Order: sequence, then structure tokens, then C-alpha cells
Amino acid sequence: MPYFRLFSAQLAIGAAAIFARYALTGAGPLAVSALRLILAALPLAVLALLARPRVSLSRKREVAFALAGLALALHFAAWIGSLLYTSVAISTLLVTTTPLFTESYDALVEHRIPGREYLVAVALAFAGVALIASQHATPAPVPGQALLGNALALGGAIAIAAYLLIVRSAGARPLSGPPLPTRQIVARTYGWAALVLTVLALFTHQTPPPLGDAASWFGILAMALVSQLLGHTALNAALRTFTPSVVSLTTLLEPLIAALLAAALFREGLSLATIVGGALVLAAVALTLRSTNLPPLAGQPPVANPG
Repeated sequence: MPYFRLFSAQLAIGAAAIFARYALTGAGPLAVSALRLILAALPLAVLALLARPRVSLSRKREVAFALAGLALALHFAAWIGSLLYTSVAISTLLVTTTPLFTESYDALVEHRIPGREYLVAVALAFAGVALIASQHATPAPVPGQALLGNALALGGAIAIAAYLLIVRSAGARPLSGPPLPTRQIVARTYGWAALVLTVLALFTHQTPPPLGDAASWFGILAMALVSQLLGHTALNAALRTFTPSVVSLTTLLEPLIAALLAAALFREGLSLATIVGGALVLAAVALTLRSTNLPPLAGQPPVANPG
């Protein structure tokens, strides 16, 4: 189940690029992201309120989840914003540097040095993503601002790394206090992220698509129900078993999944570079998971560290 949860999450999240093609036909990126989070957060909030018994949390943990929601909102806003100023290839490559930041945190703060296998896996994965992204090197809509676009994409990687680390330490496997059910974690983080993105969308005057725009609303609903509610929620649940470094490395599967789905749905050809890049990413994930020890069933803290 831990492996199934992890890979099903990446499949659902990888499909977001396909759904976004439809969603962005009728609304701006911030409006789409805000609606995605709102529609995903509403049913989770209802379930969290109806849950019995509910876990009582300290103010410190509640603040941590608010910060995680802010990080998630910044990830979506920064990454989508980067696509206006830099190429898809560079944006994809920079936003997938998340494992570097989660592993740096482990090394500098937790004093856990990454093992050789993990470092090899990271190198293989980045090489694979670079090959895949190079096949989608479309020019940026706003020329002459590549440095800004690159900075936004890198900021998106840092933001999602912060999200994974905060959720891991505050909710999934807390250092103190009981673990929180995944539905209550994501109800909080998605809710805060939806609030931040809604404010950003209003500030930039981005409105929802017209009610009659079926294609755009299909994309938004699919992103909310599949990519966010199923995919990102499963990713949060995976943090109970795997470290943020392992989870963030498996997110490098997303460009491969998006390329495969685009080939199947839109008849986009798979180049040799995409196939080779996909093989490298799969090898990197396999190498990482092979060196990962799952926690015992009794519920002791996991040993799942790539070092």
C-alpha cells in the first residue's frame, strides 16, 4: 500500500498538466489555482468537521499548517507565474529541484548526510527530466524576463519543499503529539492555500471562467478532484511512511507521466530523448525506493531516509 499510494499520487498529479490545458482556456492561472484549491478543500473541511473523535491541536501546530498552506499557495503561484517569463523546459527543470532542498535540510538541520545511492539517483533523475523538458522548449510569452521566470520556478521548488517538510514534522510524523489524520491535515493546508490564492487572484483581477465554458470548468474540476483531492492528498499520506526527500524525488515522475498522457490523448509523439529521459527517471526512483526501509507495522518512527 505505501508504494501504491506514492505512485498513484504521482499519476494523478502528473495528469494536472493535461487538465490545465482545458482549464486555462477560460481563466488566468491564479484563478484556476484558487478554484482548484477551493473545490478540493470544501469536501475535506466538511469531513474534518464531522470526524469523531477530532484531535485537539496546539496553537503551534495550527500555525505550522497555516504556514504549510501558504507554502503550497506560493508553489502554485510561483511555478505557474514562471511559465510567463521562461521556457517550459527551464521552468520544469528548476521546479523539480525540490529534492535538493529537502535533502539539504536533512543534512544541515537534522544532521543526516545523504547516501551515495540517493546522490546518484538525484543525478540520474535531473538528467532524465532535462531530456524530457528539452522536448517542450517553447518560448516564453513575455520575452526578456528569463531571469525573473527562472527565479519564480526555483521559488516554486523551495516552496513545495517547505510544504513537505512542515507537513511531515507537524502532522504526518510529528516530533511531539499524536499524528493527525491525513484528511484533517489537507483540510487545513488546502484551506489556507485556497485563501491565499483567492486573494492573489482578486488582486490581479483574474476571474473564474464563464459558467458556459464547459471545457475550462472540466479542466478545473478534474484538477480539483483528481490532481488535488486524490493526488496531493495521497502525497500527504505518503509522508507517514517516506521522508520528504524520497517523496520529493518521486515527484520527478510527473513530467514523464504528463508526456505519456499527452502522447495518448493529444497524439504528441514521444521522441527518443523523452524515452531515454523517462528511463533515467524511473531508474532513479527505483534506486531510491530500493534503499528505503519502510517502518514496521507497529507504528514506530520510519527509517525511510535516503542516507
